[in-house]
Amino acid sequence: MPRPSRYAPDNLPRPEHWARHAACRGAEEPDVFFPDGDVGLVLLLTEEAKAYCRRCPVRSNCLTTALNRREPLGIWGGLDTDERRALVRLARERAEAAEREEEQADARASAA
Repeated sequence: MPRPSRYAPDNLPRPEHWARHAACRGAEEPDVFFPDGDVGLVLLLTEEAKAYCRRCPVRSNCLTTALNRREPLGIWGGLDTDERRALVRLARERAEAAEREEEQADARASAA
């Protein structure tokens, strides 16, 4: 038996994927989003890729997808690999700090 679709009923069209509206879709050289080579070339290609991202109507969708997939390489949503890692690290640190604060508040409440 086939698996049921999450879109019911099956005769409805599926929603259009956000990537169809991405500015990079029309890029003449898609390799700019995965720069490789010497440092100068990588910096130049990274800036070119980010220029596409700055004018992209689905930039946030792209970044969210890359973060969820933990994309290890490339420019996604206007951020390079190191920038995405820093964003994830910052979010993790904030979540840990909020958890510590909550635990301390619980401890103070139970001590009172």
